Amino acid sequence: MTSGIVIRQLRIGSLTNLANTDTLTGIHKQETESAHLGFNGLSNDQQGDRNHHGGPEKALHHFASDHYARLRRELPEPAAGHCQPGAFGENLVTSGFSETDVCVGDIFVLGEAIVQVSQPRQPCWRLNLRFGIPDMSQRLQKSLRTGWYYRVLQPGDVSQGDTLTLDQRPNPDWPLSRILTMLYETTLENAVLADMAELKQLSPNLRNIAKQRLATQKVENWQGRLFGSSAPSAN
Repeated sequence: MTSGIVIRQLRIGSLTNLANTDTLTGIHKQETESAHLGFNGLSNDQQGDRNHHGGPEKALHHFASDHYARLRRELPEPAAGHCQPGAFGENLVTSGFSETDVCVGDIFVLGEAIVQVSQPRQPCWRLNLRFGIPDMSQRLQKSLRTGWYYRVLQPGDVSQGDTLTLDQRPNPDWPLSRILTMLYETTLENAVLADMAELKQLSPNLRNIAKQRLATQKVENWQGRLFGSSAPSAN
């Protein structure tokens, strides 16, 4: 990755209603030539739920465009037709770069800015409305191909055509694919959870999940996040 990963599209979004509901979303992002990247994200980029999207630990969203071909094959229409770069509300569109290629805490130079990988995306129920599939968020979670977020270490202007160039890799043993496997498949491996809880560059949210699992020996309930108010009853 010494030559850097080219930013093929840079995207920002304004708030709109999601799937003819009263739910506001910024997922429908449009291409822009350049924007200022601050500690809370790109200028003029909006999120419908600031409690769970955006903010310092989720300032910039990246989804691997390589995943779209598989999604088009697997999903029914019209959802399959939505599977083009930008469909998951990503700010950065690239190719040849996925969850197996990036590690927790990786530091990249991006235009004038410096960013650091903070965590993989945890899919939420809004994707079900976005794609018109009741379990779209769960499907994405099970695929372990969810995209990821960056925190901003140094603000600056970024542009389409800039390169994302690796500067530091403090945790080479922790690709995001490993974090995703730990979160959703091998969920209670105590030794791995203990190591995950101590990953200083991992977002506090995910470190707390690891600590909670260690303390309770239980996996947190995902139903509300995945299905919202339509979550199946626990009875």
